Amino acid sequence: MDVVQLDDATAFLEQAGPLLLADEARHNLILGIAGTIRDSPDLYLTRNLWLVRDGDQVVGAALRTPPYNLILARPRSKQALAALAETVAGEELPGIVGTEPEVHEFATMWSGRSGISARTSMRQGVYALEQVEPLSAVPGSARVAEEGDLELVLRWWLAFGDEVLHEGGPGRERAEENVRHKLASPTGGFLLWEEGGDTVSLAGWGGPTPNGIRVGPVYTPPELRGRGYATALTAELSQRLLDGRLVDGGRRFCFLYTDLANPTSNAIYERIGYRRVAESAEIVFG
Repeated sequence: MDVVQLDDATAFLEQAGPLLLADEARHNLILGIAGTIRDSPDLYLTRNLWLVRDGDQVVGAALRTPPYNLILARPRSKQALAALAETVAGEELPGIVGTEPEVHEFATMWSGRSGISARTSMRQGVYALEQVEPLSAVPGSARVAEEGDLELVLRWWLAFGDEVLHEGGPGRERAEENVRHKLASPTGGFLLWEEGGDTVSLAGWGGPTPNGIRVGPVYTPPELRGRGYATALTAELSQRLLDGRLVDGGRRFCFLYTDLANPTSNAIYERIGYRRVAESAEIVFG
């Protein structure tokens, strides 16, 4: 069993495709980030992409865009996971994101080899939607964010990161760069919900996979919550992504991540039509 490191995201996606597309919803994050590296190489100047090969078959995969966390794919065997952990043990990792149980197994292996402790900082549900369910009407309407909305979008992007992801470090430092990229991207952006001339909620999209696309972040300021804005906006965004109004050709699936510690948001997304397909965890080292 061999572990190889690539710099070419196109080659990574071609070779890892059979592994990742065997469960596209589970792997939507790694597929989406690899696609962004391929399509916008200047966004992540440093990237590490690993493949685990057993003969001519790819049995494991991971990627990292420093200084962010490692993103792990579900391996075909524990041997593949162990080979990857041994190879990556020499890397300085702030943490890892992946679906359960393999993310915990990898963290245990990596900690054992590196001597650095690990702890789970957040557990999330991975959800997929194929059809938007009908909902009660909510006052207001949606529009696509434009360059002139940068200040508001950036402020809410940072607020979402602080509240939901507890994000400091690279997430905050590169926030403006990421928001500008998404506003200009043909496969990403933000939808805003407005009522009475005021913007009251935001939902982003991006990270397309061969058949799907990821929704997030979704954010409403605390003083405006409980009025159904985020529910209506997420439903509207999901429908526009499915039917091709925002992405050429439309999508078969929409994906999103929810905080498993927040049952309210999980119930809201399920009413829209999202169904949980896996559980994910962020594990931090040190």
